[in-house]
Amino acid sequence: MNTRIFLLLERIEVSFLKIHLMKRVYIVLISLVFLWSCKDEEKFRSRQFSNVTIETILQDSTLSIRAIEILDKHSLAFAANNNTYGLYHAENDKWLLSKQEYDSLDIQFRAVANNNEDFFMLSVGNPALLYKTGNSGDMELVYKEEHDNVFYDSMAFWNENEGIAIGDATHGCLSIIITRNSGETWEKLPCDVLPNTIENEGAFAASNTNIAIVGNHTWVATTAGRVYYSPDKGQSWEVFDTPIVKDKDTEGIYSIAFYDPLKGVAFGGDYTNPEDNSANKIKTIDGGKTWQLVAENKDPGYRSCVQYIPNRAGKELVTVGFKGIDYSNDASESWTHLSDEGFYTIRFLNDSVAYAAGAGRICKLTFTP
Repeated sequence: MNTRIFLLLERIEVSFLKIHLMKRVYIVLISLVFLWSCKDEEKFRSRQFSNVTIETILQDSTLSIRAIEILDKHSLAFAANNNTYGLYHAENDKWLLSKQEYDSLDIQFRAVANNNEDFFMLSVGNPALLYKTGNSGDMELVYKEEHDNVFYDSMAFWNENEGIAIGDATHGCLSIIITRNSGETWEKLPCDVLPNTIENEGAFAASNTNIAIVGNHTWVATTAGRVYYSPDKGQSWEVFDTPIVKDKDTEGIYSIAFYDPLKGVAFGGDYTNPEDNSANKIKTIDGGKTWQLVAENKDPGYRSCVQYIPNRAGKELVTVGFKGIDYSNDASESWTHLSDEGFYTIRFLNDSVAYAAGAGRICKLTFTP
């Protein structure tokens, strides 16, 4: 046989052998992926909570508490109206309460945050006052903004050094301030790096959950039913429309949450018509680029806060409002009403215990089947 033909046939045989081996490797890999998927499916067992036990840990009829932050497994902080803020020590069930004075202002705090080093609280209204814990033990003013339309709604941190707070539009764009030095100083983003706002667009200061953060990804929900998105910790922004109800000033997105970079939910409605359950719940599976209505024309109606339950594969959520507490175990497609007890905001300590705050109280919530 011609040597060249022999070599050619040899190469062809080797190629077929490689292809055959590759096919076998591919089949093995697919089988492994399938087996691991099955294991993951077996590992996650969907729960059905039907009860929630509510234990009041702070009661004060003069307070309206819309911003709480779990600092660690033993401590919780809040800031509220009447210049008041506080720290709870769970181990000894004790509260340390204080008031932050600034001139003779009646300060309302509706945004708080924690960067694992310091506690931050931000007031609504003019002037906007942002405080952080100082070395002296007192709260130190680190940012002040004066404007007739200034109104900050929510605050969060990406990491120990970098944080963000958002507020209503003041010069044709949302008010967004960012720190890159652990909250020591804050800078307001210029409008030329932000999308233009719709007329009267802002955010609802209802539960300190207008911002959702996963890694470097950031989502901001607005009164206009839109979602602003930054993939790079506030360096660049784009904005997406949603189908949530937004025809009135009291409608729009009140709360947004993301479980991972793709899966997210948002809640809203109209607090002046809280029983209305049409077009007030939406979800995304593509990182907020597109949104779909869920549980359309089904309860719950208006809610001010929605949160994923941690370590539950993005399947389980709880939403709260002044009309009660509701639970989903199918990624927000359907909801079970657990209680008529009203709250403004909620944060989870683990996969069955949370803290919730509202009119005149903070409570510990324990969810059970």
